[in-house]
Amino acid sequence: MTHSSVTIQIAPESKPATPSWMGEVAAFAQVLTHEGILKVIQEQVRFARARFGQYDVIDFVAVLIGYALSGEPTLLAFYERLAPFAEPFMALFGRDRLPHRSTLSRFLAALDLTPVEALRTRFQEDLLARKPFASPGGLLDRTGVQWVVVDVDGTRQAARQRALPQTESLPAPHRRFDQVCAPGYQGRKRGEVVRTRTIILQAHTHQFLGTFGGPGNGDYRGELLRAIQVITSYATKLALPTASVLLRLDGLYGDAAPLIDVLTAGLGVIARSRDYRLLDLEVVQQALARVPDQVSTHPESGMTRALYDCPSVPLTPTGPEVRLVVATHAGTSSPPKVGVERDGTVYELFVSTLPSPAFAPSDVLDLYLHRGSFETVLADEDVEQDSDRWYAHTPCGQEFCQILAQWVWNLRLELGQQLSSSELRTTEFAEARAVEPAPVSTHTPPVRYGPPHWARPSFTGGFPGSAFTPQPDGTLRCPADRPLYPQERRASA
Repeated sequence: MTHSSVTIQIAPESKPATPSWMGEVAAFAQVLTHEGILKVIQEQVRFARARFGQYDVIDFVAVLIGYALSGEPTLLAFYERLAPFAEPFMALFGRDRLPHRSTLSRFLAALDLTPVEALRTRFQEDLLARKPFASPGGLLDRTGVQWVVVDVDGTRQAARQRALPQTESLPAPHRRFDQVCAPGYQGRKRGEVVRTRTIILQAHTHQFLGTFGGPGNGDYRGELLRAIQVITSYATKLALPTASVLLRLDGLYGDAAPLIDVLTAGLGVIARSRDYRLLDLEVVQQALARVPDQVSTHPESGMTRALYDCPSVPLTPTGPEVRLVVATHAGTSSPPKVGVERDGTVYELFVSTLPSPAFAPSDVLDLYLHRGSFETVLADEDVEQDSDRWYAHTPCGQEFCQILAQWVWNLRLELGQQLSSSELRTTEFAEARAVEPAPVSTHTPPVRYGPPHWARPSFTGGFPGSAFTPQPDGTLRCPADRPLYPQERRASA
């Protein structure tokens, strides 16, 4: 006897099985309709373009949502699987006709910046309006103060291009990825051109707060400024002090200018610095001459680092000042992939606004190197949705699809939390301890001055004090025979 859910077909007619992801699409369509999200997109994300026939933007949005939920490797595979069920699929979204795959491609290729930014605005508004978790989670320091960690980092997708003959008799080659990609840093990915996507991730809830992409290495500083605006709005909506929102940045943002942008916005920051001129500062040299403040050993790699804590180091000669943790370890025969090697020692720099003793030097190192949850979430996203795959050959089309993919990811988190509620975990480095105030001395030693002395001649070709002759009218006569007038008078002790 066969099971009731098993169907044995012996007829030669084709009878396709319902796709395994159709049930999740039906649930999503019901939620999107009930919450009014589809209506908002239909009314506020508009794009007028010829040769789309009787299709509207919402028709293409429905297809892209189904594509993100399906997990199919390519758009072609998704359409082949969907073809027998096209009519009921579109009926789930209140539509009656499935756009052809070529029509979808023309739509994505024709998109401009206006509908993309309109969709991004609706995504941000929906993100701030929802509260899938009772709290945003957080990180407790050693004094019991709560911090919220947000990762801002880039992920890259490389594109392969076949070699083409180039001679004077042939026209210049036309590449499909010319608009969406450009030469740039590829990391470990194989390809000739690359596209970089800056992602904003709330490290505790695993919610995506935004995405900004660009060809090549992208406009990392401009995208960081946009990310700061999104994070500030997120903190304001949740009534979080901006100083308690900690941005984790990698070495791409390790120069003074991007860090000053974050500090100007009043946000906390922890980043790997690539400005190794900080090692030459006197305050850093004095710290390196002392015994290490801590020694840290990575539990997996076994890498041992000596940590030197510098509580106040200026990023530029005029400020601002940040905390600098210098991690050192012995060099090897191969050049270091991260850090700079001097006299057989590799130096890594980590700048932050994390206070001491709330965060020990090892806490700063662990918080950066363990990367919160950024890499694990991206790995899960690659398996479930693969948002970095190619949707279109134009920047706006690619960005439009990736915003929808992040929206689907956040809704999946919310529906999963409602289906199987679980308390959000809070990271605690150590049990909170009371901070004893530093003893204040009531005795102030008197200030005493010795007799005045003329300055010695300068070794750099300057003039000593004796070269300036006092005049009867209270002025001085400089060696160039010019009068010098007093600008400020200070009462001597």
